[in-house]
Amino acid sequence: MFYLLLKYVILGPLLRLMFRPRIEGLEHVPESGAAIVAGNHLSFSDHFLMPAIIKRRITFLAKAEYFTGPGLKGRLTAAFFRSAGQIPVDRSGKEAGQAAIREGLCVLRKGELLGIYPEGTRSHDGRLYKGKVGVAAMALKAEVPVIPCAMIGTFEAQPPGQKVPNLRRVTIRFGEPLDFSRYYGMDGEKAVLRAVTDEIMYAILGLSGQEYVDKYAAVVKAEEAERAAARAKESRRFPRMPLS
Repeated sequence: MFYLLLKYVILGPLLRLMFRPRIEGLEHVPESGAAIVAGNHLSFSDHFLMPAIIKRRITFLAKAEYFTGPGLKGRLTAAFFRSAGQIPVDRSGKEAGQAAIREGLCVLRKGELLGIYPEGTRSHDGRLYKGKVGVAAMALKAEVPVIPCAMIGTFEAQPPGQKVPNLRRVTIRFGEPLDFSRYYGMDGEKAVLRAVTDEIMYAILGLSGQEYVDKYAAVVKAEEAERAAARAKESRRFPRMPLS
């Protein structure tokens, strides 16, 4: 009930007014049956924009931090995501990833739509990063198609760290369903999972037109943070002398 209230009364109309989303390829999302919608992830707004325009209910795997925040704000955020039917995902290691796959499979086995961001985190610079193989594992285990989706303009509308989005038009573009039936029964083979994931990311890339980086976003973020820390440490050791 709360999901429908958000979609049709509270958030849905507001998001349509703020972002005036241009929808392309919505006919590729099946009207019934299980499927995975795999998209790029550029903004916090992505969590709400895609569900607002898809006719069917879609359940997303959301990072666990949304459910464990401290204080009143944290409790309200957790209640909001739970009420909207989102599933918390612990991203701390391999076992956590397996738990996320199990949760996703439960959704698919009920014949529902599952939304996932294969990059595993929001892009911090607007580029598309290497996908994690969990999306492939779920697609092959559940034997379902994958619909690629590109969010275009949401990075500019609400870049990382910006709480209040800019008012600008965005595009949500869906591609033709990807059929991986030729790989069914091979979900235990790492090379197959990598190949399927790369095909999904390539389809997203074709829809979004982003620059692609063949590294995990989390790794690049950590590397940039390390370099920034090193520069800060160096500047403290050798402060710039004022010009006389």
